[in-house]
Amino acid sequence: MSDSRRPGGRPLPLLLAYPLLALAGALLHRQSLSLAALALLLGLLLWPALRNRQPGAWLLWLGLLAAMAWLAARGLAALALDAVPVLLNLLLAWIFGRTLRAGRQPLVAQFIEAIEGAPRLAMPGIARYARHLTAFWTVLLTAQAMWLGVLLSCQVPGGLLLRLGVASPWPVPQAWVQGYVHLGVYLLLAAVFVLEYLFRRWHLRHLPHLGLHALLHRLALRWPQLIRGRNRAP
Repeated sequence: MSDSRRPGGRPLPLLLAYPLLALAGALLHRQSLSLAALALLLGLLLWPALRNRQPGAWLLWLGLLAAMAWLAARGLAALALDAVPVLLNLLLAWIFGRTLRAGRQPLVAQFIEAIEGAPRLAMPGIARYARHLTAFWTVLLTAQAMWLGVLLSCQVPGGLLLRLGVASPWPVPQAWVQGYVHLGVYLLLAAVFVLEYLFRRWHLRHLPHLGLHALLHRLALRWPQLIRGRNRAP
């Protein structure tokens, strides 16, 4: 099958297998299925490089699989699964942060240009706000990844420190931690997105704005292309 028949250049069977494995692992409470879904997800993220037989990508993927097997053998598979939100936040922070380097266009500026056009980006204050907002999301996502790491290390029972035989300096109930890891983290990001949208409308109230529904619709349509798109400043 050619890449044109694969969403994002990734093989369709693997894209379909991931949610099925993840759902089966959650419903059947089988960590082996959940770990297989996680391994498949990592493979999908690295697929373009793996397909091109880049040694670094293969070493990274095999190293991650080995780390997951080591955790599973020592009864730490649950921690590997809990680490997914941590890794997701770090990945998103890297995606935002890499565009802040000199000679590159901030990611939020790319969004604005793709969604509303280059004339919108040229309006007074827009480009500066886009750079600041890109930096804000980079810091927020990095801080949340660190916060998640602290919670998962200190939770009682089942925290990383306890599993390593170290007393937790801040015993956080497991139910609280798991609730935040699997639900709270995403609710927080959604709330920040909406609050930033409201702040932007007030801060740049002298300019016209897209409605929230239209903004989300256009962002969803263009997100994959933006992540793979150019990062150099025009």
